[in-house]
Amino acid sequence: MNSKDINNLASKPQPILFVEDSEDDYEAAVRAFNKVNLHNPVNWCRSGSEALDFLAQRGDYADPEKAPRPGLILLDLNMPGLDGRKTLQMIKQDAKLRDIPVIILTTSADQRDIEHCYQIGANTYIQKPVSFDGLIDAIKRLKEYWFEVAILPRKSAL
Repeated sequence: MNSKDINNLASKPQPILFVEDSEDDYEAAVRAFNKVNLHNPVNWCRSGSEALDFLAQRGDYADPEKAPRPGLILLDLNMPGLDGRKTLQMIKQDAKLRDIPVIILTTSADQRDIEHCYQIGANTYIQKPVSFDGLIDAIKRLKEYWFEVAILPRKSAL
């Protein structure tokens, strides 16, 4: 692969998987993405089990076009059913998924949650800002680091 091919890969926005049970929080995040010109395609799953189906391309997500491999996962912790903690653990235990960066985006500031998430493989932990302006600022910083500074893996090494 030559440098032109690498530049073309780098310029194509990678999909984001947003795992969030609150439609209001999802819509606010999408508005914030638009406000900071984050143009990556966003796929939304409302639960941990739905996210795992998406990532495994099974069930409603068997068509790879409906479930592209994300370059980044934004994960809420407090969801009914399979919560974000267990979802994170299952993602990081899967050899085909563990290299996808997972950013915890949650209301919890509990030190036990923070420590536990980092111990099981979270790449970043962000407490959801209370105001929309705070969310815009957080998304702007997330964009600057994860999509302008960091180099993300394109697909599993396996």
